[in-house]
Order: sequence, then C-alpha cells, then structure tokens
Amino acid sequence: MAWIGATTAPAGCIFCDAYATDDDRRHVVLARSPHALLLLNAYPYASGHVMVALRRHVAALTEARADELAEAMGLIQRAIGAIDAEYRPHGYNVGINQGSAAGAGIADHLHMHVVPRWSADANFMSTVGEVRVLPETLDRTWERLRGRLGG
Repeated sequence: MAWIGATTAPAGCIFCDAYATDDDRRHVVLARSPHALLLLNAYPYASGHVMVALRRHVAALTEARADELAEAMGLIQRAIGAIDAEYRPHGYNVGINQGSAAGAGIADHLHMHVVPRWSADANFMSTVGEVRVLPETLDRTWERLRGRLGG
C-alpha cells in the first residue's frame, strides 16, 4: 500500500540497494554471489516468481560479461531447484525484458525473471480483471525459498 499511495517513484535502483545491504529479508534477497543476486519479485505473476540481477549496473545483455551471465544462470538453476522442491510447478517462463518497450519495469539494470507455471494457471482474474491472486504472502514465499537455498 505504501508503493500504491506514493506520489513519486522511489529513488535509486532496487537491485543496487539490495546488493549494498545485508538486510536480505527487507529486500527479499534469496541468494547472493559475487556477480549476481537472486531475489523475489515484489509484484509476482505467480508464487515463487524470482529475479536474478547482475551486481554491476548495466542495462543490456551486450554490456554484460560472460562470467556475470554464467553466474546469473547458475542462480537461475538454483532457483528452479528450490522452486521445484517447494511448489512443484509444471513448467517455467525464464526470460529477460530488455528496455522499456519490451516491458522492463526497471530498464536500466539488467535482470532475468523466473516464473513458475502450472497447467491451466491462467484464470479469469488475470485475463479479464488484469488482477493476480496469490495464495501466500511474499514473506512466506521468502521463508520457503530461502530455506531451500540454504539461507
């Protein structure tokens, strides 16, 4: 509700801010590595929707180094393992929205999405009302996945 009622967008970069602090619960960080960060999406499409952001503030794949991308993919693999164990989805959407025109909500910091999917999970709320219904809070999702990731 604080975000909805805000008159201005928050300053700074959520990914850089999350990397700069060790308050993982507040920033919903699930795992860290030297070049990348795994965290929950604060506005998920499904329970277990996570993002992996590079540590370095770059906007495009062409700006990222191979070692950074490899580390990010390693975190995506770890995330999928944890999500499989906790939620047992039937599949995943894994992708990058590079640039505002492609749907990136945070266009200036490259990040990847991992969205668990279940057969027939598109319901009338999403398709008609453009609303998502989630069965648990972000805090509970964080606890479940953080536990699986060894945090």
